Amino acid sequence: MKRILMSAFAVLALAMAMVAPAFAQSKGTVYYLVPTLLDEFQTGSVSALEMFLKQIGYEMKTLNADNKTDTQQSQMNDVIALKPAAIILAAVDFNALQPSIEAARAAGIPVVEFDRQITSTPSDFTSVAGTIEIGHVAAEQAQKLLTEKNGSVKGKILQVLGDPGDPYTLDIQKGFEEKMKEFPEVTIISHPAMMWEASNAGTIVADNIVSNPDIDLIFSHAAHLSVAAVAALEAAGKKPGDVLMMSSNGAPVGLDLIRKGWLNVEVEQPLYAQAAAVAMFMDKIVNKQEIKPGNYDVLGLPSVVTIETWGPNIKIPGAAIDKTNVDNPAFWGNLKPPAETVTSVE
Repeated sequence: MKRILMSAFAVLALAMAMVAPAFAQSKGTVYYLVPTLLDEFQTGSVSALEMFLKQIGYEMKTLNADNKTDTQQSQMNDVIALKPAAIILAAVDFNALQPSIEAARAAGIPVVEFDRQITSTPSDFTSVAGTIEIGHVAAEQAQKLLTEKNGSVKGKILQVLGDPGDPYTLDIQKGFEEKMKEFPEVTIISHPAMMWEASNAGTIVADNIVSNPDIDLIFSHAAHLSVAAVAALEAAGKKPGDVLMMSSNGAPVGLDLIRKGWLNVEVEQPLYAQAAAVAMFMDKIVNKQEIKPGNYDVLGLPSVVTIETWGPNIKIPGAAIDKTNVDNPAFWGNLKPPAETVTSVE
């Protein structure tokens, strides 16, 4: 019996020794407060953040606000009480979530802004696409398309923005228009699709095709808005190629529209790299260590960290997608997560 007990204790000790490193690798739980799960970018962000954070030792839990500000405020209060290692926030309403961000940081919980930049109050880290740069790339593509169609950079552009309270769409508009202003023969008509609702975009396109039948190019600030734009064009008797089209986030539906001939260009928002950047800096964020400004490589993309009034901010560039490169698995819209693993920034 004594031998049996000693053997049992030996087996138990060995099992504990084998399990211990697995537990030691866990650095804590990070909560991701996602605004909605109604589009592929948001669902893709959950998968990407969870994958990259796991690679460096963090567990991630997700709470979905269903695009409701009061729900996200309540979620923030609940998560603060749980005292997680960090909170990743993609805010439904930028101004309304400011007090919650301040409450979390006052409780010693780092807050990371993902994709939706908040500048009204400091956060511990912000990972965003280079949205003004996305506007610049879109302008370059628009110039090319108009030249191919009209012989020079001239014509009429219908710009379908997202919600006017979202800096993402405002920055894209700013970048796009500052690069287009040197072409006086281009007229830009801009309308916001409130709450990023596709139906609102469809109405904008349907109305403007009637009031401005000479529109050369429709530039929507998200691929799902282009889907509604295509439906409006089809209802008006248009066929692929009759009106030039661009979008600016790289979603699967946008890539499908390129393959079908409706969409000429999709300027990608670098979802995978934005998520990888959060994981790369998470140890420094959690341990409240200095994040140094400078150039960083994020999944092969040259990215820049700056120290702003709202805290460390990494900006990651996008790329233009057209029929020549639409099947490249590097683009998140092809839904093939990158094989590269991330490591913590030293």
